[in-house]
Amino acid sequence: MSTMLPLLIELGTEELPVKALPGLAQAFFDGVVDGLAKRGVAIERGDAKPLSTPRRLAVLLPGVAVEQPEQHSEVLGPYLNIALDAEGQPTKALQGFAAKAGIDWSALERTSDAKGERFVHRSTTPGARTAALLPEILREAIAAMPIPKPMRWGSHAYGFARPVHWLVLLHGTEIIEAEVLGLKADRMSRGHRFMHDKTVWLSSPEDYISSLQAAFVLVDADVRRARIVEQVNAAAATAGGQARITDDNLQQVVNLVEWPAPVLCSFEREFLAVPQEALIETMEINQKFFPVLDAGGKLTEKFIGIANIESKDVNEVSKGYERVIRPRFSDAKFFFDEDLKQGLESMGDGLKTVTYQAKLGSVADKVGRVVALAGGIAPQVGADPVLAKRAALLAKNDLQSRMVNEFPELQGIAGRHYALTGGESPEVALAIDEAYQPRFGGDDIALSALGKVLAIAERLDTLAGGFAAGLKPTGNKDPFALRRNALGLARTIIESGFDLDLRALVDSALAGLPAAVQPSAERKTDALPQELYDFILDRLRGYYADKGVPATHFNAVAELKPASLYDLDRRIDAIGIFAALPEADALAAANKRIRNILRKAEGDIPGMVDPALLAEPAESELAEAVEAAIDDSNASLHHKDYVSVLNRLARLRPQVDAFFDAVMVNAEDPALRGNRLALLKRLGDRLGSVAAIEHLSS
Repeated sequence: MSTMLPLLIELGTEELPVKALPGLAQAFFDGVVDGLAKRGVAIERGDAKPLSTPRRLAVLLPGVAVEQPEQHSEVLGPYLNIALDAEGQPTKALQGFAAKAGIDWSALERTSDAKGERFVHRSTTPGARTAALLPEILREAIAAMPIPKPMRWGSHAYGFARPVHWLVLLHGTEIIEAEVLGLKADRMSRGHRFMHDKTVWLSSPEDYISSLQAAFVLVDADVRRARIVEQVNAAAATAGGQARITDDNLQQVVNLVEWPAPVLCSFEREFLAVPQEALIETMEINQKFFPVLDAGGKLTEKFIGIANIESKDVNEVSKGYERVIRPRFSDAKFFFDEDLKQGLESMGDGLKTVTYQAKLGSVADKVGRVVALAGGIAPQVGADPVLAKRAALLAKNDLQSRMVNEFPELQGIAGRHYALTGGESPEVALAIDEAYQPRFGGDDIALSALGKVLAIAERLDTLAGGFAAGLKPTGNKDPFALRRNALGLARTIIESGFDLDLRALVDSALAGLPAAVQPSAERKTDALPQELYDFILDRLRGYYADKGVPATHFNAVAELKPASLYDLDRRIDAIGIFAALPEADALAAANKRIRNILRKAEGDIPGMVDPALLAEPAESELAEAVEAAIDDSNASLHHKDYVSVLNRLARLRPQVDAFFDAVMVNAEDPALRGNRLALLKRLGDRLGSVAAIEHLSS
């Protein structure tokens, strides 16, 4: 086996784009590893992973073979009947094949396949040295990186995400001779831009991480992440609070620094009068700072910045950070104070002049429709319809506020603050905020009953209006986010346990739309309600798949198209329990067989089973068992206790198996045949009362 030596590749650059850095590092790593593997070079990966900082991308592999294994090739030539003439001499076809292979035709080997015997050229060549392969591998890896707009610098024709300044390429202790992006490889890396602004000599790849750390560079992003979390939490503790560390903010800070150092800062307490969401957004989104919260989750006047240097005068650094956020905080406080002077209710006047959609009218028109829907939904779920209408009436008003104009992410949140300040009830204020939940994938649904009502009503109108106005999603285009709205609507209904009739809700929402999008008078039927129902139902496929529900279970219930999504959820739970029973597969197969038989039956099937026509013992026993099962499960079915229904039906398996073993359904006697079909229909109807269980058949 070829000798294995550690491999280090480091590409030094100007500061790389923060959000793109992880993807670039992974692509660089994958490109090098794949390039080696494609050429058959053996690799010991161990726990190797992409290494990166804002100024470098690196690949460090614990073992890479110094050369390829022997290269074996086999090239098939012409068959004997084409290759040799009647005297056994080579034809031009064989001579050409041999000349291309570079040998005399007599040195060729022979092989056979299904078509007969043919000539073949087999050869073995020594493997190439890895050192000779690496320059091309490196160029391929760089070319394949996801860089939509490469930068060019100097007079060079090549480009990269940012200008490059150095290249380290070591295999063992030896430098690999290569030139990439105008750089000649050597063993000299670079330290921290400010704390060690000089080259770092690397004797071997094993020294890479420790040598860079000595030069104030942490090349492992996971190490920087752990250090930042530890530092931020410690700094927050000294301030008597706890740090707010979100994954997105942390990821960006990790990719901004090579040597993180915490800086505890503060701002004036008067800014805490502003909704904390606005202040937190400014700190996290604009400046990548970490807010400090108190034990109750309230924002304090402390925050933590992460410097890319251990400063000799931390106080000056903190003053700089504080100076940066103060103007943004001052703007937020000004917007908030001005909005309070106007008041939430008066903001609604401006919605009349804002177009929601050309065919659907203004935002004020949409608010009116949502008010009507909320008032109709509230009594069905035990909420106060008066409060529901009030919350719906005010829910969009903050779109006219200065605060939301500056901080769009505060829609609803700002409205909640303005509602409370304006004297609205806490229930109404909370519902204004919760109407937007879930705001994103994985977000929680609204918690309060009023919030749930508004969330449902708002999404119903958006979906109905979107479909009626011809804005249905196509491909990846969904300008009104109808897919997200449909899933949010379905999740809110299901996770709230609201047993609402979705078809009736859709009808109400469509009926409230402007005349411009209503079905024309001459149309006798309108497929829009069914289309919208199916669209909402289809959004649940991924939802249940994420919860581990097999597609067959979802399809079995979805085929029944229950009017209530909460009822659909209960049926899916029941099917999951039923599918685990030993009788499930046999009954599913039987129901599939029953459906096929009934589908092919000619003529009308009798509505009832005639006991006098039960000629065989097996069909008599099945008829008796079916009637008993129906009687036993009627109450459970009425109370939607689907688990009990299916458990009772599972006990029919012996009689069902015996029937299909002993009874010919399509008897020649029409009366017998009709009676047996009636029995199967009665059985199939009850087996399919919870779900189309034939989907479970393997």
